[in-house]
Amino acid sequence: MNCNSIYQQISKGVKEYFNESGFKKAIIGLSGGIDSAITTLIVYDVIGEKNIYPIFMPTEFTLEESRKNTYKFCKNLKLKLIEIDITNIVDKYLEILGNKFIIKGIKIPEENLQARIRGNLLMWFANRNRALVIATGNRSEILTGYCTLYGDTVGAIAPIGYLFKTEVYELAKWINKSRKNIIPASIIKQVPSAELNIGQKDEEELCPYPILDYILKLYIDEKKNADEIIKIGFDREIVKDIIKRVKLNSFKQKQMPPVIKINK
Repeated sequence: MNCNSIYQQISKGVKEYFNESGFKKAIIGLSGGIDSAITTLIVYDVIGEKNIYPIFMPTEFTLEESRKNTYKFCKNLKLKLIEIDITNIVDKYLEILGNKFIIKGIKIPEENLQARIRGNLLMWFANRNRALVIATGNRSEILTGYCTLYGDTVGAIAPIGYLFKTEVYELAKWINKSRKNIIPASIIKQVPSAELNIGQKDEEELCPYPILDYILKLYIDEKKNADEIIKIGFDREIVKDIIKRVKLNSFKQKQMPPVIKINK
């Protein structure tokens, strides 16, 4: 993968999008993870530090490591981070809904609620500052529907939406080699998690990203069917599950922010 070419292509796409839309400022939700870090860095390079508003919105499920990662990263870029703890907002929602629907425990609807509260606040900041919200999702999440409509998918454009998760990591390592570890190593090493519940890990809910991305490439890019992919040597149940996720979440894919298609 030619990381330099990919970075330049995405940066060019972001620049053209801002020029065409007439906006000069960006709102980005930072999580302490690799996706939001790279997305922020790309936009930072395009529009400059004074035009970016990074926002960190923790809950009771947010790891302290994620908070430290976020502050380290913003310090490297000399960005002023806005932190809004949304725990009380989530609790208020659940209190009102719980009284009416007797909600017990945190399940997928309650996880999605957290993401949508974040999306709501990002849009408020965007409206207040005449800015664009930048979505931070990658292609692996988009294709499998491992994202929340009107939550972490909120945004005018998704700069890394055409990169698989493994490619995001590859790009991050290339960036750090050429820019003196501008992305904290702890962000790259941290186990990917949406942090919407206790102990949540992306790869436990999906499957290891190298396997997931390889199967997605074969199915989406090379147009191979399930049997052909299984014959290559992948587990039947994993292949069936991934393809099922892609098909069931096609309605989400149709509602995603535009991605910058690149020549890899």
